[in-house]
Amino acid sequence: MPSEIAKPYWQDGWSAGLPEISLPTSVDVLIVGAGYTGLSAARETAKAGAATLVLDAAAIGAGCSGRNGGQVAYSIKPSLATLTARHGSARAYAICREGFSAMAYLRALATDAGVDCDWRAHGCFFGAHTARHFAALAREAEHQPAGLEQRISVVGPADQRSEIASDFYHGGLVYHDDAAVDPMRMLLGLLRRAQTSGAAVVEHCPVKSLTRLREGFEIATPRGVVRAAKVLLATNGHSGPLSSWHRRRVIPIGSYQIATEPLGCDRVRELIPHARNIVDTRRVVVYYRPSADGERIIFGGRAALAETNAHACVPRLRAMLTQVFPQLRSVAITHAWTGWVAYTFDTLPHLGQKDGLYHCMGYCGQGVPLAPYFGCRVGQQMVGLAEGRTALDDLPFPSRPYYQGVPWFLAPSVFAYRTLDRLGW
Repeated sequence: MPSEIAKPYWQDGWSAGLPEISLPTSVDVLIVGAGYTGLSAARETAKAGAATLVLDAAAIGAGCSGRNGGQVAYSIKPSLATLTARHGSARAYAICREGFSAMAYLRALATDAGVDCDWRAHGCFFGAHTARHFAALAREAEHQPAGLEQRISVVGPADQRSEIASDFYHGGLVYHDDAAVDPMRMLLGLLRRAQTSGAAVVEHCPVKSLTRLREGFEIATPRGVVRAAKVLLATNGHSGPLSSWHRRRVIPIGSYQIATEPLGCDRVRELIPHARNIVDTRRVVVYYRPSADGERIIFGGRAALAETNAHACVPRLRAMLTQVFPQLRSVAITHAWTGWVAYTFDTLPHLGQKDGLYHCMGYCGQGVPLAPYFGCRVGQQMVGLAEGRTALDDLPFPSRPYYQGVPWFLAPSVFAYRTLDRLGW
């Protein structure tokens, strides 16, 4: 039988649920999804005086907000050049600046607003999978767009072991302003902020249907019907059939993680001397870092497509881990877990409304910095606050013909990406 525990390492020691409360018959704002997005939005609407109810189909932390990798980085995926071609230079620059605003917002939550999330500003090492990748990274670091500069150091192959005890990479970059959080502690901190502001949060209460009324919506749940003037879908990778329009615009992609047995702080520090986050240039993503106590390695990646059995992903994740660290070939794995991120067809997050139904989703694997920030902004928009405006407002939210929310095209795409990674192209 598998020895690893099929739950996120971050949830060790967390067992208490939320107190049960009766559902109100009507509210000003109802939010579907009690993750980073929904709780951040709820704090803003409740603080503005709107009666706010947050419903989650499962337990707090069951979605990606309680099971991500906890890495914090600049997170707007398209380049300035790509965005300029799509939206013009001024809008492109403003969109890129939103990535810096998201990081600053989360940093302020952790350091000034009292959200106890084990903030660790150790930076990130971005490893080059090939020598050609390293040359491209070095060029990019030396020619950053004006106004969008990040604090970056180039680490050549000869100096790589100062960052990671592995010869797998061909040098890389250090992003000094990147950070890490404990995902579950951050979620609970955002929960407390929402509740303190007056929002009611109910778990294990799935929304069965949304019916549009002349003014607002009627929301059916197993515990009764609620009427709401405004509704926000904050479901990201777990978006289901409540709105087929939204489901056609997000692509759920599985992400998988493992935690090693305790290795000892000295051994972990030998492997990752500066306790940084590690990612690399391969198309099939991997991401890893030391645990908060410095005793383990938490390793994640796209190890499968739609696998929901966490144990089934352990062999591939272990192989990916030992490809980088052969010295960990014999270590035990104590935790394994899965989750769903949501990509979009333009690789940008989207927030706003469609026919009166608000949404905030599509973080493309970067929800740790983006979801609290854009959740805050969409909450402000829902109560008419000018500070809720963002550079992403009113952007087209694209879909594709024949796509209904089941990403049939992922398998051939991932096979092609793995082949390119294997060949080093």
